[in-house]
Amino acid sequence: MSQQGRFEPGTPLPDIDYTGILKRIPHRYPMLMVDRLAEIETFKRAVGIKNVTFNEPFFQGHFPSDPIMPGVLVIEALAQAAAVLVVASLGAEFEGTTVYFSTVDEVKFRRPVRPGDQLKLEVVLERSKLMIYKFRGRALVDGLLATECLFSAKVMTGTRSGE
Repeated sequence: MSQQGRFEPGTPLPDIDYTGILKRIPHRYPMLMVDRLAEIETFKRAVGIKNVTFNEPFFQGHFPSDPIMPGVLVIEALAQAAAVLVVASLGAEFEGTTVYFSTVDEVKFRRPVRPGDQLKLEVVLERSKLMIYKFRGRALVDGLLATECLFSAKVMTGTRSGE
């Protein structure tokens, strides 16, 4: 199958819930950082949701008296939302395929993310070539920018979870 998948770019897809995310990417607790994907447009953009709860394992040490979600995990959440977008856009035969980070650039942390926050993960595909995808990502809490960055990822064909 070609990189373009079975959908025209910009085709709206239904929301992808937690079980749909588990079908598309191999991440599992405690490293799964996306609860749902909404507003999906194939090969274009998506909005993911991460509900940040106090029982997240990283809050035990970052920081116990002032719990803050590590910035690198906010970036990981953006990357996972992007990976689900790409795999969903490519179609069912790509479900479970590993998508690896390639680069992270122009990262800015604007505000801390704390227990009880809901992260809105906006990812926009800027370009793609040879199964490498470049995204612009923004994570917001209550409409306020928490993190922004550029990042790229590569679909690793032939690497499916459970194989």
